[in-house]
Amino acid sequence: MHNVVISGTGLYTPPFSISNDELVESFNTYVRHFNDQHAEAIAKGEMEALSESSSAFIEKASGIKSRFVVNKEGILDPQRMTPRIPERSNEDWGILCEMAVHAAKQALERAGRTPADIDGVIVACSNLQRAYPAVAIEVQAALGIQGFGFDMNVACSSATFGIQAAVNSVQLGQARAILMVNPEICTGHLNFRDRDSHFIFGDAATAVIVERADQATSKHQFDVVSTKLLTQFSNNIRNNFGFLNRAAEEGIGQRDKLFVQEGRKVFKDVCPMVAELIGEHLAQNDIPVGDVKRFWLHQANLNMNLLITRKLLGRDAEPHEAPVILDTYANTSSAGSVIALHKYQDDLPAGSIGVLSSFGAGYSIGSVILRKR
Repeated sequence: MHNVVISGTGLYTPPFSISNDELVESFNTYVRHFNDQHAEAIAKGEMEALSESSSAFIEKASGIKSRFVVNKEGILDPQRMTPRIPERSNEDWGILCEMAVHAAKQALERAGRTPADIDGVIVACSNLQRAYPAVAIEVQAALGIQGFGFDMNVACSSATFGIQAAVNSVQLGQARAILMVNPEICTGHLNFRDRDSHFIFGDAATAVIVERADQATSKHQFDVVSTKLLTQFSNNIRNNFGFLNRAAEEGIGQRDKLFVQEGRKVFKDVCPMVAELIGEHLAQNDIPVGDVKRFWLHQANLNMNLLITRKLLGRDAEPHEAPVILDTYANTSSAGSVIALHKYQDDLPAGSIGVLSSFGAGYSIGSVILRKR
């Protein structure tokens, strides 16, 4: 069994950003048009009027102030309200592959590695653009990596589950190093006409290099002390879009073909589960919670992260203990916790303990204990 390190991380940030004010202006224009169009039915009580959104509501509910997106114009068009991403030829690299390659190149550079040093690619994300061929094999080809690749999906927990899969391969000697990437176009499955969720997601891609400790040369190494995963079935976060939709003669509805959630139930269910799992994980490794210098948590909702760290620490976390990136990136699903790790790691002294944790649909929770080298 080989000891394993994370030796490099990478981040691709799309070129466009949408502020809360811009998003609200588009949403409220749509709402006013809808209410005017259906004024008679609304007056008769046959239809419910839509409520407008506000930047204050969004920030209070989530902590989000803006988000990066792969396409801005289509999202802000009140007549469309979905990103416009033209389909590419089969001969061209797909958009998820392109995003993943950008993040991967940065991770390789930080790790001091080239594609020749990598034996496998894992693409772990919430939404894959196709069933096959695997996006991971496409990324492998685009980078010129010899070896193997596969896709996996555990929703927002995909990165931590992907890291465990990579760690297992390296520990067992199946690979010298694994590239694990998380290309997320979350705006593609978001209903921008739903007041309760139209502000939640942004787009990004992250990458992590996992390799044998005895072969790593990077200045950015973290020992992977331990990983712990948990899943528990719940319908409170769901997306029913899939290849069998076309085979159903009668669909139950269109709303659930995009992202849907029971937000209050998720908050109530998931926060204690995450705090308990992280606490148990640390205890199993004889690490007091107070010894953890940094929590890189899934960036879904600021209030969730505040509650989770409060449960763990018995007090409110200092900003440097649980860094926040969702104010500018919003929820980027599996990429969120890795963005936090990527941006907030270099200041930690050698020997520092950190916990990378993600949680989301499934329910699924992942915890990765890291020690700075």
